[in-house]
This record gives sequence, structure tokens and C-alpha cells, in this order.
Amino acid sequence: MTQSPDLANAVSRMQIQRRQAEQREAHYHEARVLLLIAQFSGAKSSLKGLTKLAKLDFLLRYPAMLERLLPEGVASWPVDTAPTSPERLAVESRMIRYKYGPWDQRYYRILGSLVARALISYGDGARAEFRTTAQGTAAAASLAATPEWAVTAARIKILKRYFNKSGSALKDLIYDSLPDAVDRPWRTEI
Repeated sequence: MTQSPDLANAVSRMQIQRRQAEQREAHYHEARVLLLIAQFSGAKSSLKGLTKLAKLDFLLRYPAMLERLLPEGVASWPVDTAPTSPERLAVESRMIRYKYGPWDQRYYRILGSLVARALISYGDGARAEFRTTAQGTAAAASLAATPEWAVTAARIKILKRYFNKSGSALKDLIYDSLPDAVDRPWRTEI
């Protein structure tokens, strides 16, 4: 049985739309991770470890959870950075409960894309270390200056102020203080 030209065209349009949506989503995640790495790295420092990256990203993506860890809770948020009512009820993109807490399987793809576009580099150590390149630092600064990313950039500064700890220390903090995020079977959504 052959497809009609109208059906074939409709299928083709749907496939194109799906690929475009996937690409927009990938760019969104890459921008957020780039902003994180830029804030936690510098000329002589790097963001050390995938565990640290994943835990910081978890707190960024789940601002209601971050708020629970902030020393003064709601009062810790600078002006216009507190989660909105919809953000308190929803999550911008879900993470999965894995061995050491929240995880997103897209990290390898995201980091690979950022490296391929010369926005970040990997460190030479035995542990994964990430730092922005000059081009990545400029791109992160440009992103942070846009209205769409200003709140995210401000929240990342909060993360740096209060949670610039090792990946292991962040994992322990999340396990101890946010049991509802980790008391679930592996590979389930948080």
C-alpha cells in the first residue's frame, strides 16, 4: 500500500518539526550548562567533576529544592530571582534518580557539543574538569545579559555563593536534606 502525497508531506513536516524541537531543547540545556561552567571556572580554576556539575544543575533546575537548602530559605533570594508560583509546582526538565542522586543522561552529549564548538575544554586530570574557553566565557556573558537568561545567571551566582563545594559534599547535602529527591528507585523521574 502506498502513501498519498498529502500523508507523505504531513509525515515529513512532523519529522522536521520534531527535529527542530529537539534541537531547541538541546541548545537550551547547553546554554544552561555553559552558564554553570562559566560561573564555576576561571582562567586558573575549573568546575571539578561530573557529580558536582549534576548536583549544581539539579539545584538550578529545581529552584524549590534549592530554596529549601538556602540558609534563610525564601529570604535568601535576591530581588526577582525567587521561584515563581508555576516554578514551585513544575520542573523545567526532569532529572532521573541514579546511583549518586539526580542525573541527566544528556550530560555527555551536552558537554561533547560544548567542547566541539570550542566553548568549554576538559581538564587534564584524572577527574572530569571543565572550564570555559575565551569564546565560551564571552558567549556565557552574552547569554547572562539577555532577559531570557538573567534569572538563571543570578541563580547560578547564588549556587556559587552557597554551594561551591565538592561533588561528594553536594551529594551528601542533597541526600541528607532532600530525601524526597533521592528516596525513590533508580532510573525514576524526580
